[in-house]
Amino acid sequence: MNSNRVKGTTDELVGVAKQKAGGLTGSAKLQVEGVAQQVKGKLENAWGQSKDAVRKSNEEAAAGSKPVE
Repeated sequence: MNSNRVKGTTDELVGVAKQKAGGLTGSAKLQVEGVAQQVKGKLENAWGQSKDAVRKSNEEAAAGSKPVE
């Protein structure tokens, strides 16, 4: 897991909390901020997953290209 995935997950959780707090207090602004932060977190998390997948593919390719003795 890389820092993008950690940050993305954090943003998602904070976004959900803001959205719920906005709903409880009647603050549409806070709800919108929460939704925006949640979307930002999902994108950051997806970017991190992509980076992890590329890294794993590169490691597997490197492991497969070593000569067998």
